[in-house]
Amino acid sequence: MIVVGLTGGIGSGKSTVSSLLASHGAVVIDADAITRQLQEPGQPVLAAIVERFGSGVLDGDGRLDRPGLAAIVFNDPEALKALNEIVHPAVGAETARRLAAEVDTDHVVVLDVPLLVETGRRGLAAVIVVDVPTEVAVERLVAQRGMSEADARARVAVQASREDRLAKADIVIDNSGERDALEPRVAEVWEQLRALPPAPEATTEESTPGGSVTPPR
Repeated sequence: MIVVGLTGGIGSGKSTVSSLLASHGAVVIDADAITRQLQEPGQPVLAAIVERFGSGVLDGDGRLDRPGLAAIVFNDPEALKALNEIVHPAVGAETARRLAAEVDTDHVVVLDVPLLVETGRRGLAAVIVVDVPTEVAVERLVAQRGMSEADARARVAVQASREDRLAKADIVIDNSGERDALEPRVAEVWEQLRALPPAPEATTEESTPGGSVTPPR
């Protein structure tokens, strides 16, 4: 298998790029999706979150109130640290399990990790950064997610800077334009990925996401 990392700031369109890579044949391991699955009712992770933060983080159906939890941890470093300590080990274990299932294949495995720049690139053949100017990201968050401009800017500000992401990138995908321009660029990147060297045997341990997780939103 060939293992690469995919990241980008909030509002960059990283999920769109991830979907396009999957359409070319990539196996996408999405850390955000795994996090959501592990926070479903009946999962130990959700039980631990409720134990730490109280039943007020659940909605009327017993599901995690992600915006409510985000409001608690977003401006409270200690609360965010506590959330990370609950979620991160479980996400890492599930990511490692999925990577292990691909070890004997020739697949391109894309680790879709929002905080890849902050947590490092261990075991990755390349880091792909989906890039947009900050103002474009803010405009998209306001228009597509209904955030206020102040909230959108705050969300952008707590992540790695655009400059830091670009400095760590092996491959940059500019997504500041329309999808018609994005699709051929992703096709070019796919050919680059297919030519990368396979992962070393230790990748299932080295490439699992580290550090913190994105506050729920």
